[in-house]
Formats: sequence, C-alpha cells, structure tokens
Amino acid sequence: MAIVQLALDLMVRTQMLGFTEDAASGWEPKIIRLQQFSIAGRASTHARRIHPRLLKNATWSALIVTAFTRLTAPPASA
Repeated sequence: MAIVQLALDLMVRTQMLGFTEDAASGWEPKIIRLQQFSIAGRASTHARRIHPRLLKNATWSALIVTAFTRLTAPPASA
C-alpha cells in the first residue's frame, strides 16, 4: 500500500512541478497516467545526462518534453 501511495505522490508532484502553465496542470490523475505513460519512447544517456527519445507524432510528446526539461533544469539561484 505504501508503494502505491508513493507512486501517486510522485505523479502529483511531477504534475505540480512539470506542468505549471500548461493545460495538464488541472488534469485528473487517471488522465495524467494515460497521457504520460502511453507515449512510446526510451530514455538514452550521454555525458551523465538523460535525454528522452519520444515519438514525434505522438499527441502529447511536446508537452512531456517541456515538463521533462523543466524538471531537469538547474534550480534558479535566489
């Protein structure tokens, strides 16, 4: 049960941090799972960086890449 709660919490935190200005910021968890996890792709690594390789013709691939870029960006120094 704790693993399921951790997975849901991780998904919600990803939504809060990655999809800030997008339409995806108000999606329900069921829709987020459908949109995020249904895009075929793979993660490749090069020079200690992770690069997502998604299908270009997928419906939500641009949105997922934008969120991934936001999440992997270095934090803004105050």
